[in-house]
Amino acid sequence: MLKRFLAYYKPHKFMLSMDMLAAFVMSVIGMVYPMVTQDMLNDYIPNKEYMSIIIAGLIVLVLYVIRMLLNYFVQYYGHMIGVRMQSQMRKDLFAHLEKLPYKFFDNNETGRIMSRITGDLFEVCELAHHGPENLLISSTMIVISFVYLCTIDWILTLIVFACVPLLVWVTLHYRKPMTQAFRDRRKSNATINAAVESSITGIRVTKAYTNAKEEKVKFAKGDDEFVDASRRSYQAMAKFHSGTQFITSVFNVVILIAGGLFMYANRIGFGDYSAFIVSVNLFINPVNTLINFMEQFQNGASGFQRFCEIMDEEPEKDAPDAIQLENVQGVIEFENVTYAYDPSKEVLHDVNLRLEKGRKLALVGPSGGGKTTLCHLLPNFYKLREEDGAIKIDGHDIRKLTMDSVRRNIGIVQQDVFLFVGTIKDNIRYGRMDATEEEIIEAAKRANIHDYVMTLEHGYDTEIGERGVKLSGGQKQRLSIARVFLKDPAILILDEATSALDNTTEVLIQEALDELCKGRTTLVVAHRLSTIRNADEIAVVMNGRITERGTHEELIEQGGTYKSLYSLQFRDNDYVA
Repeated sequence: MLKRFLAYYKPHKFMLSMDMLAAFVMSVIGMVYPMVTQDMLNDYIPNKEYMSIIIAGLIVLVLYVIRMLLNYFVQYYGHMIGVRMQSQMRKDLFAHLEKLPYKFFDNNETGRIMSRITGDLFEVCELAHHGPENLLISSTMIVISFVYLCTIDWILTLIVFACVPLLVWVTLHYRKPMTQAFRDRRKSNATINAAVESSITGIRVTKAYTNAKEEKVKFAKGDDEFVDASRRSYQAMAKFHSGTQFITSVFNVVILIAGGLFMYANRIGFGDYSAFIVSVNLFINPVNTLINFMEQFQNGASGFQRFCEIMDEEPEKDAPDAIQLENVQGVIEFENVTYAYDPSKEVLHDVNLRLEKGRKLALVGPSGGGKTTLCHLLPNFYKLREEDGAIKIDGHDIRKLTMDSVRRNIGIVQQDVFLFVGTIKDNIRYGRMDATEEEIIEAAKRANIHDYVMTLEHGYDTEIGERGVKLSGGQKQRLSIARVFLKDPAILILDEATSALDNTTEVLIQEALDELCKGRTTLVVAHRLSTIRNADEIAVVMNGRITERGTHEELIEQGGTYKSLYSLQFRDNDYVA
């Protein structure tokens, strides 16, 4: 993991080198003051060398000005190195997320993923900046102060440094529980983010069902977990800091007693003793910095570990010998297809279907039968194993085709339309990013949405809000249809595209869909059987199997499941009428 972290420093080698050089010079300058103090007390003041006192003071002042400038450089450019590393990690993480299969998003909540992109990587940024500086400055100060103290009195120096092994033991003893505690706190923080994201996204449902109290309870549960995890992390941190701080305080006690005894025995003079006390503090301060760095290291390390967990998720990959799907005719074949999201529960079993170019196949049947799964398998959203049959487009097994080329030739219109924050134009253009404005307007006209757009003050530049909240269900659906018109795919999947609409809106949508289906091979999932009566073929899917196939008239004549579903639906319609 360390090697992966260090790799992000590579583009910033020069600036990091300058930052480290500046930090090193700062630490060296920090040692000037005790040296000057020793010379003043032992030489300049007793010998009344007033000019030397003034010159030494001015030299120290000039060095402190230089240190101020270096400190500015370190604080500004050092932080920018961390920010740029954080930015690169965020880009890498986002790019990797775009490559992950549907299964990953089925099993991971959006809020948890967002916490890793934002909060976790901020801590990594802090570690990336402060880590090398703290280690270099503190290590340099410890070494230089040790050498300098040895020049004053090496025996006294060894006595003081005898406390170091105890400090190391305390640090190692408390580090492991603190690491685990901080990792748990990050997980609980992700839980809160997931709860907030879910509640805010569903705020309209919450208000409609007056369930604000229930949402508060769910949020409070996640918040309580966070508080408990924080309690454990801060308890571990308190033990760590209190223990290490006590050991560093012992340094002062040792120098006070040992130094006093050495002065009493005339082994060292007052000037040396004063310089020793100042220099010991210069040793203790970087030790404290290293101790405090441990907390920052735990935060950054746990954040980077969570970053790596996602980066290690297996992305979607084309087969090594995958080819491009070109000149698509749209012939679709399902050959002995069996599939299960969970190995213990089979969703599809031995499904065989063939759909010729430009033909429309409708899938009907009770919910949970496997209709939508068939639609998800065709664009290769979920992978079929070799032993689970094959899905072919124009005779090519989709596993042997590049995923981009397959999906580029398939248009999908779903019941639950997803629109992005932005304008109407932006969302239509999502079908083909290089489309001209004229092509966008033409797609909107074919989707029966252009006239409505022209009634808006800002027309195609109208902002639609998050997930198209400013639009009605029918308007959102027509916008998604316009997007598919612009994409102009050879194959079309309509997954219950009109089931959530009122009858008047459904007529408009159905007209747009009929126009969209012309010349395209179409797979339709529908609960409203009236919308698929004219399909070239209808297949009844129940419990993962194709139980009936034929035209509307043939299935009615068979008197099976389809006829029962059709009769039930129209009986209900008569009852409502």
